[in-house]
Amino acid sequence: MSNNNDTPDSALRRDFLARTLALIPTVAIGSSLGGLTSSSVARAASLTSEAASETDNQQARDYFPTFFSSEEFAFIEAAVAVLIPNDQYGPGALEAGVPEFIDRQMNTPYGSGSNWYMQGPFNPEAAPELGYQRPLVPRDIYKLGIAEAEKVAQQKMGQRFTKLSVSKQTQLLSQMENDQVNFEQLPASLFFATLLQNTREGFFSDPIHGGNQNMVGWNLIGFPGARADFMDWVERDEAYPFPPVSITGQRG
Repeated sequence: MSNNNDTPDSALRRDFLARTLALIPTVAIGSSLGGLTSSSVARAASLTSEAASETDNQQARDYFPTFFSSEEFAFIEAAVAVLIPNDQYGPGALEAGVPEFIDRQMNTPYGSGSNWYMQGPFNPEAAPELGYQRPLVPRDIYKLGIAEAEKVAQQKMGQRFTKLSVSKQTQLLSQMENDQVNFEQLPASLFFATLLQNTREGFFSDPIHGGNQNMVGWNLIGFPGARADFMDWVERDEAYPFPPVSITGQRG
């Protein structure tokens, strides 16, 4: 699923990564990127060929899902590979182990919604500032969403999602994002938004959580990781010169 030329898909990925920099403080790696300059963001979006070449052979480690069925996990693998593809700028979400991250998250309080307020009444039409307004926790969103997505893929395109071409998978995901397909048990956009958010989190979280294996996400944007101190470099308009470090001390 790699793109070897500077295609529109590649441009979209650079835009995605630049916009994602603003979200990094929400994905379990702290708020220490707040001082990045605009030129740093532009540089991260274009990436360095050196970081890409060092991870050309990156593959996610073998993993057997504990929450998803093998068919559901195959859907996750295919979908995240579309959202963050493996291309000339480096490994994508699949190679970074994002499917493992998502599966492991389903067995945490986040997956079961035990740290959410889940008492009714629920009003899906309520204003966003009133908080989440559905009785579905992430486990439910994934189980129902994958089943609905596979049903739509069969009805509209005659094949399971995992058997479709990347272009058709992209088309279907785009339709889900914009609620242009009919899901019976939940909004398609809710499922897509959950999948996209968790894909971002898995790609940029500390490797201890299962994703960002070999810190490919951090290498991609030049993030130093869990280093004790890098504040001297925050305001400099130049690339951080040292490799990232994970919570466990692994170096990228």
